[in-house]
Amino acid sequence: MAMADEMETRLRGAFTPTRLEIVNESAHHAGHAGDDGSGESHWRVVLAAPELEGMSRLQRHRAVHAALGPEVMGRIHALALDLS
Repeated sequence: MAMADEMETRLRGAFTPTRLEIVNESAHHAGHAGDDGSGESHWRVVLAAPELEGMSRLQRHRAVHAALGPEVMGRIHALALDLS
């Protein structure tokens, strides 16, 4: 399964998104530190979900990291989060 598909499956399983965008930004970081050549090292997630309401920024980030799990987090270098 492609990384974007796996991320989407995990996030939709953990949250009820009203907005979900998963953007592969790896091409912008080609040749930089953390670029493993896979083309799936740098990601941006835009997520709005009722489950995140009332959480602090840190709690929202931790919730997304937990939803993605160590299997995904261990295979990527960078994850930018825009959460609401």
